[in-house]
Amino acid sequence: MAANNQRNKGQQNFNQLNAQLGKLPPQAVDVEEAVLGALMLERDAFIGVADVLVEECFYKEEHREIYKVIKDLSLQDKPVDLLIVTQELKNRDLLEKVGGPLYITQLTSKVASAAHIEFHARIIAQKYIQRELIRSCSEIQTNAYDDTKDVDELINEAESAIFKISEGNIKKETQPIKPILKEAVSLIEEASKRADGLSGIPSGFTQVDRITSGWQKTDLVIIAARPAMGKTAFILSMTRNMSVDWKKPVAIFSLEMSSIQLVNRLIAAESELGSEKIKKGSLVGDDWDRLNAAIQTLDEAPIFVDDTPALSIFEFRAKARRLKMQHNIGIILVDYLQLMTAGAENRTGSREQEVSMISRSLKAIAKELDVPIIALSQLNRSVESREGRRPQLSDLRESGAIEQDADMVCFIHRPEYYGLTEDEEGNSLRNVAEVIIAKHRNGAVGDVRLSFRKELAQFRDLEEYPSDFDLGGSGGVTFSSKMNDDSGAPAMAPPFDLPTGANPFDSHNSSDNPPF
Repeated sequence: MAANNQRNKGQQNFNQLNAQLGKLPPQAVDVEEAVLGALMLERDAFIGVADVLVEECFYKEEHREIYKVIKDLSLQDKPVDLLIVTQELKNRDLLEKVGGPLYITQLTSKVASAAHIEFHARIIAQKYIQRELIRSCSEIQTNAYDDTKDVDELINEAESAIFKISEGNIKKETQPIKPILKEAVSLIEEASKRADGLSGIPSGFTQVDRITSGWQKTDLVIIAARPAMGKTAFILSMTRNMSVDWKKPVAIFSLEMSSIQLVNRLIAAESELGSEKIKKGSLVGDDWDRLNAAIQTLDEAPIFVDDTPALSIFEFRAKARRLKMQHNIGIILVDYLQLMTAGAENRTGSREQEVSMISRSLKAIAKELDVPIIALSQLNRSVESREGRRPQLSDLRESGAIEQDADMVCFIHRPEYYGLTEDEEGNSLRNVAEVIIAKHRNGAVGDVRLSFRKELAQFRDLEEYPSDFDLGGSGGVTFSSKMNDDSGAPAMAPPFDLPTGANPFDSHNSSDNPPF
């Protein structure tokens, strides 16, 4: 009801503006008549306009009612002709409102066939888009004169209004397979030329990239875990790898932590000074040199941070589109999904429905911007009561739609957190985190073990920091940072050319054979 009232108010402003300017709204009434007449002449004509026109596209209200009747009859697989449409309008008490039987008869005399109906339908749709743009601009102008309105809110409303018009009316055409095959072969040839075998954006973790071939464009990737498993640390470690080592522009939408907290964690991990030292400022000796080197490295990294709390999906879309346009963002990270909102206009159902709408929208945005989106997600408490505490797809919190919409679902599991220090084969699990790829729509699933340095909140390849090293405390082993390596991108093992047995954990690459 509120949306209708707002729309009516906007239409009134639109009409007033036209009266002041002495202009008529964009329209093509004669084309509307021709399309309606053609729809009543040929039974299958509706197929050509079904994905182009909705009732609102027609300028005259009478034409909207006639088109709605034709659409309803077609969707019910009933015949559509002059007599049946007239009778249906009469049954709905709309016949006199639309001009009576004589007007319906005149419509069919406007055209001889439905030969050009799709072309005519697109003209009507274009005029509708023009009217909607004028109406939206009128609303924006009216709101801009209101001093009580917040400027940022005005900008978000304006972007959302324009996006809704494009989303609802500008549709992709159906393509023949030939040009798609050509593009697919081109991508395969391009991938074959790369020594590392990566076709997407590398995470910087060798074994993860071996399974995924990098994060792929248009994919929605969900990374889920219980609290304290290191979800944020994992995406920050990836952010560092992607932006510093691979020079990929990364956007982080942090709904939980402030931008300062996020950057402090990046500094702590890059300098290897630890979060406590950074937070307290208790730096001595060459700590300052390490801090300055880390800051210089991160300063040159293409990382963009947005810490807007309770971000709505429409605000997210507008900001993501702007980042893509201005900075050609390569990947988007969201921390985390359950803190997003569907916006006031879409809070019509349960929280589960709202989360479902958010996950669907994230996938749509990934496709629209042609970038991977990685969203963190919480797991429900059922994990804690399960033996081994290994998460599974049914543990995703608040909505099963997350599992359905995601192209990939990964879990982060740290056995040491639950007091497990060895697996069944006697391998140490100290400072080890497991990334469980439980769903992979376009590839294999499996488990990957990484090193997790708790004091730095940092993930790295297990080979870099074996689990039996003492990584804890200020007296632990000191390792040089990758930021001192002038060789550019890190040397990575080719993800598809490793010999059998190269990965000591290959035997655990199936959820049916858990390592502990």
